[in-house]
Amino acid sequence: MNETERLFDKDSRLTSFTGTVISCEKDRGSYRVILDRTAFFPEEGGQSCDCGTLAGVPISRVKEKDGVICHWLQTPLEPGSQAEGRIDWEKRFSDMQQHSGEHIVSGLMHSIFGFDNVGFHLGSDYVTMDFNGIIDEKQLRMIEEKANEAAVLDIPILVSYPTAQELEIIPYRSKKELDGRVRIVEIPGYDICACCAPHVRTTGEIGIIKLTDMEKYKGGIRVYMLCGYRALADYNEKEKSVADISALLSARPDRVSAAAAKQKEEVTGLRLSVNLLKMDIIKLRISQIPETAADVCLFDEHLDKTNNRHAWTMMTERFSGLCGSFAGDDDSGYQFVLGGRDIDALKWGKIISSELGGKGGGSAEMYQGRLSSSKAEIEKWFSDIRRKQ
Repeated sequence: MNETERLFDKDSRLTSFTGTVISCEKDRGSYRVILDRTAFFPEEGGQSCDCGTLAGVPISRVKEKDGVICHWLQTPLEPGSQAEGRIDWEKRFSDMQQHSGEHIVSGLMHSIFGFDNVGFHLGSDYVTMDFNGIIDEKQLRMIEEKANEAAVLDIPILVSYPTAQELEIIPYRSKKELDGRVRIVEIPGYDICACCAPHVRTTGEIGIIKLTDMEKYKGGIRVYMLCGYRALADYNEKEKSVADISALLSARPDRVSAAAAKQKEEVTGLRLSVNLLKMDIIKLRISQIPETAADVCLFDEHLDKTNNRHAWTMMTERFSGLCGSFAGDDDSGYQFVLGGRDIDALKWGKIISSELGGKGGGSAEMYQGRLSSSKAEIEKWFSDIRRKQ
């Protein structure tokens, strides 16, 4: 079968076209349609396919194999008929903004640091670029600034198909070995790269280039990016978040960070005070238990893991029998600490876990775990301990 004529290579701004249906075959509940020519960019090179309609029917997928581009529809088309395709321009233009922005950033990373782009994904939310080297935050912001300088210069983006001889002397980037005709996308002064995707006409059409995040990834770094309208939407969303936080903290938008830090410090102090009060209450409750008590259990739904252990320690200092401190309630279950002086905590921890539907672990000195039984069932288990010995 002849290769499909790629109209998007000739005109990235083409939004409608007419093609002849070469074939239409049923494929897993949908129909795979091949045209003699198409303006739909297929899923390729880390970028998702174009969206839109063919003969008025929404396209669910577009893929290319051996030069032939296939379109998947829910309705069949008659071979030999003419079908009008309409491109979802909003998605196409957004994808072009992101992809052209990626070329600038990758070109700068290569020319300044010598890093290669070893991974690229253009998703519906973010663009990610993987590089085989590491930079710091200051260097990332430098790359971002230079990328935006390129956008402001409104440089024409050039597309060419050099001969094999010309390719030998062109210092172009490519993530893989290429066969056949090679399409070169050049942003003069910034990048020369082999690429199959549509691009904007000039760098000014990219709009703002924002590098939103960076993380270490497979020995290098992964950089997250938004360009153009996506960057604007992200800014608007974050601006609203800052405004909401500003109102909650009663602080000017440019002071929310300091206000949040102050509130965090106050909350930390309050939590410390609350914990101290909790332990004072627990200490008082333990002191009210008769010293003649043998095996003792204490319940409190407000204890955290650390306070639960402190409560258990105080109990073992006062009582000689088996002591258990239980944090939680009947609905969510109980986190517990179990043990006592001259008592094998591991033995009794295994017994209570087995008999009351729990799990845990520990040593002869202390056992920690979780039970799904009720408070009444646990208290009865403690009252029956002496009969179990």
